[in-house]
Amino acid sequence: MMELSNIIFLIVFVVFISVFVRNFSRIISNIKLGRDIDRSDRKADRWKNMFRVAMGQSKMTRRPVAGILHIIVYVGFLIINIEMIEIIIDGIFGTHRFLSTILSEGLYTFLIGSFEVLAILVLVACVIFLVRRNLIRINRFWNKEMTSWPRTDANLILIFEILLMSAFLIMNATDAMLVANSADHYTISFSDPVSQYFHFLFNGMENSTLILVERFAWWFHIVGILIFMNYVLISKHLHIFFAFPSTYFANLNNLGQFDNLESVTKEVKLMMDPNSDPFAAAPEGSTPPQSFGAKDVTDLNWVQLLNAYSCTECGRCTDNCPANHTGKLLSPRKILMDTRDRITEYVDNKRKGTEDTKSLLGDYITTEELWACTSCNACTDACPIELDPLSIILDMRRYLVMEQSAAPTELNMMFTNVENNGAPWQFPAADRLNWKDE
Repeated sequence: MMELSNIIFLIVFVVFISVFVRNFSRIISNIKLGRDIDRSDRKADRWKNMFRVAMGQSKMTRRPVAGILHIIVYVGFLIINIEMIEIIIDGIFGTHRFLSTILSEGLYTFLIGSFEVLAILVLVACVIFLVRRNLIRINRFWNKEMTSWPRTDANLILIFEILLMSAFLIMNATDAMLVANSADHYTISFSDPVSQYFHFLFNGMENSTLILVERFAWWFHIVGILIFMNYVLISKHLHIFFAFPSTYFANLNNLGQFDNLESVTKEVKLMMDPNSDPFAAAPEGSTPPQSFGAKDVTDLNWVQLLNAYSCTECGRCTDNCPANHTGKLLSPRKILMDTRDRITEYVDNKRKGTEDTKSLLGDYITTEELWACTSCNACTDACPIELDPLSIILDMRRYLVMEQSAAPTELNMMFTNVENNGAPWQFPAADRLNWKDE
């Protein structure tokens, strides 16, 4: 029969999981507001890319210090959470260290010992990350777009992880002491290569007090993980869930290879077909052509919206952007952050029935930012999870040029020359070779 503590745990667990599923589903719905794009090709290459970049962390190590520290946190996050299985079963059924009853003593001892080593490594890595962000103050963490909330968000995540790892080690330390004291219900011995050094904090305590500390650390650890899981959905750490699909659906074409708009391609082919009638009415039932480019988030495709939600805000894209280095307004990281903020605002207004007069272009991203981009793909190449801010920039440029005829003067001059002279220069075709006579 379930005891009161088990019922409370089950209620807490179900509530937090339900909230997580609801909010995660909303984010998926937001992403689906984007235009359709087919990324079902080259499946083998996509799986390879996902395992190499997302699981293998291949692009993180381009910057060895941050890369190694991130791999420690990443591996710790994956492996330590195996222990969640045991905690959930213990919480629901009132057992204690359930996995010890189905695993061999040697394997269970090895697992717990491994968890402890990883926990202390994760804790140390997070402390170093905090120092890099707040004491060393690495430049890319203090750009203009890194306002108080993005900086606070990054620090909160690191503090969360430090507290969770500390709770895990304290739980193990007091548990081992209770086993040594032959306390009721604490009969499972395990390896404690790290938590044994925490014993001095609790020397001299009665078993009843040790049980209180162990239970507090146990509850703090599991409830903390459930809170962390829900907090991630409003945090830059959403890439925990989206890094894998982002790398799978990444653009696998060579950097610098631009895509043609299908609607424009069809129009050009129609114009070049001598048997076509340019004044013929569209076939009955055909869908009207979409607008060219993107003015707002709903004009972007779903992969671009997925990219916006996946952004880790690490700043490697901006740190590698030549336009940003020369003092231009452009920051590729800001492009993704603005897109994410705009889709959130758009959906919130729609849900509340509030009039929405804003758009991504103009209210969030300025034309000055868009035209500062050199299309060099340095941002896309630098991103550790294969995000593509350049594609958003190009689609918004397309809107400016093809829908609003709002290209810069230099481009308009080139367009005029191409139209009149068949070349970007202000010389007719007959005069192109005059230079050789001079």
